[in-house]
Amino acid sequence: MENKTNGSVDTRALVGNGRLPDPAHWAVADVVEYFRAAGFEEQAAAFQDQEIDGKSLLLMTRNDVLTGLSIKLGPALKIYEYHVKQLQTQHLKNSAA
Repeated sequence: MENKTNGSVDTRALVGNGRLPDPAHWAVADVVEYFRAAGFEEQAAAFQDQEIDGKSLLLMTRNDVLTGLSIKLGPALKIYEYHVKQLQTQHLKNSAA
């Protein structure tokens, strides 16, 4: 995992075990890039507008994603269930290890 010149982390670079770098260290730009790479180009702007960095992302609840980002319900549900929740679970597992 490499740090970019702006201090953010390259979220597309997977570490040897096939997992993403720890989101707790992501800058806002990393969160935006993660969601763009996941196919949520339009919705990624909401994370930029709300200045959601990795630490904020890990604290988000389902309600935060569904109502706080002002994005359509369908994409918001997918973002939370398949991405935010997964990143939170991965972070907790890595922190406990």
